[in-house]
Order: sequence, then C-alpha cells, then structure tokens
Amino acid sequence: MNPIIRRSSPVASKLLFMTLATAGIGMAQTSGTKPQMAEDVYKDIRLLKGMPVDQFLDTMGFISASTNLNCIDCHGSAAGGDWSRYADDTPKKTIARQMLVMVQNLNKSNFGGGRVVTCFTCHRGDVHPLGTPSLAIQNSAPITDPNEFEVSEATQGAPSADQVFEKYLQAVGGPQELAKISSVVLHGEYGGYDTDFEKRPVEIYAKAPDHRAVVIHYRSGDSFTTFDGREGWIAEADKPVPLIQLTGGGLEGAKVDAVVPFSTGIRELRSEWKIGLTAIGDEDVIVAEGTGGSRSPLKLYFDKDSGLLVRVVRYSQIPVGRVPAQFDFEDYRVVPGTRIKLPYKLTSTWVDGRSITQVTSIDVNAPIPDSRFVKPSLTK
Repeated sequence: MNPIIRRSSPVASKLLFMTLATAGIGMAQTSGTKPQMAEDVYKDIRLLKGMPVDQFLDTMGFISASTNLNCIDCHGSAAGGDWSRYADDTPKKTIARQMLVMVQNLNKSNFGGGRVVTCFTCHRGDVHPLGTPSLAIQNSAPITDPNEFEVSEATQGAPSADQVFEKYLQAVGGPQELAKISSVVLHGEYGGYDTDFEKRPVEIYAKAPDHRAVVIHYRSGDSFTTFDGREGWIAEADKPVPLIQLTGGGLEGAKVDAVVPFSTGIRELRSEWKIGLTAIGDEDVIVAEGTGGSRSPLKLYFDKDSGLLVRVVRYSQIPVGRVPAQFDFEDYRVVPGTRIKLPYKLTSTWVDGRSITQVTSIDVNAPIPDSRFVKPSLTK
C-alpha cells in the first residue's frame, strides 16, 4: 500500500521512543492546540472539509478497506512517486465523491442523518457491489467474525465483569506485583504493510499510568508517536504532513493503548461492562464489551482458560462510518527480574494494513523523563 495512509499510530504493538535529536526531531511541549484541517494541508479537498488530518487519513483507509483498493488505484500511478499528484482528478476520485454524496443523502433521508449506510454496506471489501444473491453464501456454514460479536445484556454461562478482570490481573502476575511496575521499555523488530514486511528496529517506552511514545526506524527515517496522557501526535518527516495531531477516536484510542500495558487501570477505561462468550478461531474467549459516556465501544477478549488478554478491538467514529482497529497479543512470558507476564508478539490490524512486532527484550522500572512523551517538533 502506498505510504500516504501508512499509519504508525500509538498502539500496544508499537509504543516506543528513542533519543530524538539523533533523528533531527526535537521535542516541544504544547497544550490545547487546534489540529490542522485537511483542506489546509491537502489540495483539491471538496467534500471532506472541516475534518482534522488524522480523521481524513482514517477516511481514506475506510474507503480503501471497503472497496479493497489501495491509494494508487484511485489517485493514479503518477501519485506513486510524487505527493503533489494525489491532487490530480481521476475517474475513480470522481465516482468516490458521487458515492459519498449518495451515502450522505441516504442516511439523511432514511436514518435521521445517522451513519447507518457506509461504503462497506454495499461494497463489502469489493470494488464492485454485488446485486445478485449468492447461493453459495446462503447454503454455506456462516462465517463468524468475533469482532462483530455484540454482547447481550445477559449472556448465559458468562462470568461477571469482576471475575473476568480479577482473573486477568492474577494471570499477569497479581495486583501486588503489578503495583511494583512504574515503567516498561521494550526493544524488538517491527514489520508491516509499510515496510513490505521487512523487519525494522523498534523501541517501546511506556510510563504509568498513561504515558506512551513510539518510534519505528523506517529506511526513509524514523516515525514517532507520542501520548502524554492528554494529547497525542504522529511525526514522520518524509510525509506531506510531517506532524499530525491525534483527535477524536484516534486520541481516545491512544489513551486505551497507553493504559493497557499496566493492567490495573484497564477496567477504568469504560464505566460499564457487559460480558459474553465467543471464539477466536478454535479458541474460546470471554468478551468484555465496555461502554460509557460519549466514548466509543471497547472490546477486550480474554482467553477462557488462562484469563490472559488476547485481543483488543477499539473504534473511531468519523463522518463516513466507524473505523475498527484490532490488536492481538501472543507469546506471554514472565519478564526477567519480575513475576509479571507480558506478550512478546503483538499484531496490529487497521483499515489500511497490518503489522507485527516481535519483542526481543523488556526492561522494567527504567527511568523515563516526561519530556519523552510530549509533542514532537520537526527541526532542520
């Protein structure tokens, strides 16, 4: 996939940081700054004005996942080597604009403006929507996506939320041992859609209760993602927008990603939890679906036997629909020098690709200054 929608977002699989000066990126702290709008930094924005840059990129990823097209399919082959050519008019961009207007009118006329009909409603991952019923689908065994599993108010045989979270805390070492951990530093290798799955060095820094920072050492330069407990940012010097502020669901997701490694605060991510039973592949799992306030739903999947967290699914609401993000955790091991367990294999799946991080070493309680988690500032 073309890197215009490459996402190095702050997720549990790539939360990291390093000495910024070595990459020509310094740090400057700000608060309450207004995010850049898509029309301020991109050319030829007609329908998606008034949208922060990170949500605009999420929208591009949403369209890509819905139609199974990549950036160049719509923007043209010339855009592959020249950022400015993304503004060129192409037949598919014209059609996409028409479709966005159609979807908006359908929702306005039939669903009170709610985001009920989206690109995915008809396309279902195919560039050509199907109009003829499929007999194969009708007569085949249903395919169950555990991410689509919705927890009912009362699921027979499911444990209580108290039991689920208590078992999880015990599985990763127990509350007393977890309370001894104030920071985690991880080192490993990252490979994904944005590296053609070439393995690249990665470092991960996390500080309790909710500070995280990310760097991936791409061949084209280092990518930084930071979250200081309030604000989040992505910095990639080789992009048309080198510094992107996280907003809305992206910022909310950064909070989730920052809290998850410290386990003890995971339940407080949402005020209400419903518990259900489903499966991921052949493995039985317990689903804790969290809701509350204006925040998007959050789904946590725990192995039914061990109680370990094996998947997190969170969502961002954008004008064209709801964007899912999935994070899978495997290969839990006892961290050397501690009695706690952390996953050493982390897989992130977004609407614009998938990446895998293999952790090679973990240090706990290493001193990490707060300055490492603030807004990245590009310097010459």
